Amino acid sequence: MPSTSSHSPGKAILFGEHAVVYGQPAIAVPVLQLNATTYVLANPIGKPGEVSIEAPDIGLFEMLSALGKENPIKSAINETQKVLKIDHLPACKISIVSTIPIASGLGSGAAITISLIRALSKFLGQELLDSDVNAIAFEVDKYYHGNPSGIDNTVITYEKPIYFIRENPFEIIKPMFPINLVIADTGIKSSTREMVNGVRQRWSADEIKYGGFFTEIGSIVAEAKISIENGDLQKLGSLMCQNQEILHKIEVSHPTLDRLINLAMKSGALGAKLSGAGGGGNMIALTDKDHMEEIISNLKEAGARMVIKTRVEGRKR
Repeated sequence: MPSTSSHSPGKAILFGEHAVVYGQPAIAVPVLQLNATTYVLANPIGKPGEVSIEAPDIGLFEMLSALGKENPIKSAINETQKVLKIDHLPACKISIVSTIPIASGLGSGAAITISLIRALSKFLGQELLDSDVNAIAFEVDKYYHGNPSGIDNTVITYEKPIYFIRENPFEIIKPMFPINLVIADTGIKSSTREMVNGVRQRWSADEIKYGGFFTEIGSIVAEAKISIENGDLQKLGSLMCQNQEILHKIEVSHPTLDRLINLAMKSGALGAKLSGAGGGGNMIALTDKDHMEEIISNLKEAGARMVIKTRVEGRKR
């Protein structure tokens, strides 16, 4: 049985985080400059079911049998086996490496899961359909985030910009023009589960107020989709700033995020906001080519831990 590997990209939420959990739309894009990779190598001298796991980025060096039932990696393997109707894995070594920062809102958990599902199914000679990969990844994402919307696993599975409404068919968005983005990591780790739970508590305490915020975000997202498809990047940038204002109101921003967002805007960004659960993690800025390098340089000088540029291709160049 040959060795196999699979790569999955990171992701960034362009609009709609948090509100997407309450049935509002969101827009996400793949970040191809970052990725998680899983390698599966046969162990011809091992016993059936003898599977070792190496994930140095999280300090995991363990046998599969020793992992707890709620470990996301074990869950991904178990769920893949169920779908493929395989009771016992052949002896093998699974190695997982990732360039996606952990707990930063860039989809590290979903990317690892999806690369693992695909590498393992190829290793077993039964490559899964995207829809099956997506369904498995959504179940596994519950171990990471508790009550995920499904947007992370979907955008990473299909590797296309998507317009997403929970429990509805997603739509692939086709931008008229390329969208140039700068993503900066604050270096502050943030738990998506904790941030989502915090918003839920505040929503429970005042459903009318927070429901209004979520509805307003949903309207912004709908406008953003039209702006992307029509190539109106100035409007798109303005909508990003409006989305950020509401994210601030629902208390998911952070002083470091605010500082980097303001700096990006002063450096010529068309729009900027946090991306992901907030409380740290990443900010994302929309820019034209003329200001991109200045924005990157200023964010680095201001102490951003990682700054990358990414591009969503358009129908017209």
